[in-house]
Amino acid sequence: MMHLNSNESLLKHDWRQEFKRLEGAYAPATLRAYYTDVQKFTDYCELEGLQPFPANAKTVCDFIAAQGLDLRPGSVRRCLCAIRKIHQLLRLPDPTADEDVNLVMRRLRRSKLGRPRQAKGMTRAHLEQCLAVQPDSPWGLRNRALLSLGYDLLTRRSELVSLMTDDIEFREDGTLRAVIRRGKTDPFGMGRIGFTSRRSAQLVGEWLAWRGDDIAPLFCGIYRGRAINRSLETTKVKLIVKEAILAAGLPPEEVAAFSSHSLRVGAAQELLRAGFDTAAIMRAGGWRSTNVLARYLEYAEHNVWEAA
Repeated sequence: MMHLNSNESLLKHDWRQEFKRLEGAYAPATLRAYYTDVQKFTDYCELEGLQPFPANAKTVCDFIAAQGLDLRPGSVRRCLCAIRKIHQLLRLPDPTADEDVNLVMRRLRRSKLGRPRQAKGMTRAHLEQCLAVQPDSPWGLRNRALLSLGYDLLTRRSELVSLMTDDIEFREDGTLRAVIRRGKTDPFGMGRIGFTSRRSAQLVGEWLAWRGDDIAPLFCGIYRGRAINRSLETTKVKLIVKEAILAAGLPPEEVAAFSSHSLRVGAAQELLRAGFDTAAIMRAGGWRSTNVLARYLEYAEHNVWEAA
């Protein structure tokens, strides 16, 4: 067992500084997750009187077993990524590469069989209900445009709030062309192109007519009935979805299953039901992996024998 010593005490304080080297190379959300997970690991080591840097395989295995009591395997795997990254930054041997760590993770996954959690998809019917219950106010104008556009573009909430007014173009056929400049799987900002329905174009046009031309973010906050030149927070998108679903009359237990990701999930499932192939759905939502898309489509109410 590796116990605390003076060198470890120094490294314990240094690891926080090491994460500054990652700024600009990783998304802020990734950095926050790394920091949180390494803090969790060091707290565990301090409580158990173990040395976190460099950690040995047994320490990591014990940590996995302890975390696995409360966390899902995916969350524990994220912790391993953080432990691996901080050891790399500190130029220390990677304890997560040990085969014993792999075996402990496999045991954890096998002991917690079950489907991964996924936000409930917002179907087209749900979307219609959510749009219909929005108030006749500036907030209602914004929320209708945001919900419809997020659905059509299959955006993540970070992509939705990052849209600038200049990123959308009204087309002659009454639809919109949008540039999603950066996403979770596009860290270097190659961007992707998306298109919308005529309804989304109309709703966005109504929102912009009220909002005015001097605001850079497409979706901004509203203070005392006036638009402010600041993008919405990602947490606000989740709140808008939750409030819309609740106002639509769904029971509270069902509302809990919805999140901002429901727009992306539901739109993908609707495209499957409409008969679009994998390539078309992947292009619409910016997916690069069929495995990831398959998880979105798994819960779609799509019976291939319906017409039989």
